Amino acid sequence: MANIDYYFASVSPYTYLAGTELEEIAARHGATIKYKPLDIVALFARTGGIHPKDRHVSRQEYRLQDLQRRAAKAGLPLNLKPAFWPANTAPSSYAIIAAQNAGGGDLGKLVHSITAACWAEEKNIADDDVIRGCLSAAGFDPELVNSGMLEGAETYARNLEDAVSAGAFGAPFYITDTDQRFWGQDRLEDLDRYLAG
Repeated sequence: MANIDYYFASVSPYTYLAGTELEEIAARHGATIKYKPLDIVALFARTGGIHPKDRHVSRQEYRLQDLQRRAAKAGLPLNLKPAFWPANTAPSSYAIIAAQNAGGGDLGKLVHSITAACWAEEKNIADDDVIRGCLSAAGFDPELVNSGMLEGAETYARNLEDAVSAGAFGAPFYITDTDQRFWGQDRLEDLDRYLAG
């Protein structure tokens, strides 16, 4: 059975635009997913990337155009300038880590719900009530928002180290147990084809 290490940031618009396609692909091929939320700004700093606000204006303009095209293609609503972006990703990431440890819900739905809260619903994903709502909607105990903070912090930091060691440099980033790397939600079709063998 194949495993996919899924590196992502809960504040990433491209993670949002991935929807739940990864989960559909994994189900089709009997693959498992290890969800690894991380600090994307720290990942950029460690791997030669630049925060969007610090990029050349040409890159910033292209990013906005590309996001609009990708959102239209995915059929997802998208606010290019959300009210709560950038947001502190630690609280939502800790909740995702706690949910993965607890089990019993739909992790793909949880990740999509959190990213949609930022990019489509004008909600602050650092707010405990917003996170509780996302946990509940995905079938998890909403009080996981207050669970395993120390373990969440340790795992969140470890995910960054794992990403750097594994060769990830952006989000979303998918790495198979055979070290095949796929960067971006627009590479999910390639991941699907690879898993099909």
